[in-house]
Amino acid sequence: MADKKLRFGVVLAGCGVFDGAEIHEAVCTLLAIDRIGGEAKCYAPDVDQAHVVNHLTGEVTAERRNVLIEAARIARGKITPLAAFNAEDVDVLIFPGGFGAAKNLCDFAFKGADCAVNPDVESAVRAMKAAGKPIGALCIAPAILARLMGGEGVELTIGSDAETAAALQAMGARHTATTHCEVVVDRASKIVTAPCYMLDASVSQIADGAANAVKALAELA
Repeated sequence: MADKKLRFGVVLAGCGVFDGAEIHEAVCTLLAIDRIGGEAKCYAPDVDQAHVVNHLTGEVTAERRNVLIEAARIARGKITPLAAFNAEDVDVLIFPGGFGAAKNLCDFAFKGADCAVNPDVESAVRAMKAAGKPIGALCIAPAILARLMGGEGVELTIGSDAETAAALQAMGARHTATTHCEVVVDRASKIVTAPCYMLDASVSQIADGAANAVKALAELA
């Protein structure tokens, strides 16, 4: 693929760390894609958020917000409903993290190892898997892949949190502990994961982690 502009599907879970996509991770992912000469195509499911959190106080509010509409803030309006995803349109799929990945793209935040994945997210992942194309996940987003591919023994990382790692392993995944900027590459499954804000990280460490994940995915494409 060296002579072709790689197309990255970036699946966003809303806008905001506590109830949507982690903004630093999302923007650093988009920046990393641009810096390697790739093209980013943003997607999000057209569903209500699990809930809305006041990011100033940390309290859940009575508001209702739509994941696609909120994610459009990060994508500057250029975003496609995930239901319209076609694996032929991209070469790589990547999921930035944030609680929205574990609340809106799946319900791992509420149900742990008993979680279910949003049907549009599952369809996109399975389509990429069937096409033999690489998939990446940052922060808590590897929980999605553990739920869908744990039975295959996929190797993942969420950093070093023992409780979260145990939940991924309960779904059948193999967990490798990592620190800042490290990535885990499961070459057999074409899966790349990085811990990002699952660790106490600086924004520069997030940028480096996202860049390393994007670079590893490009090498698999």
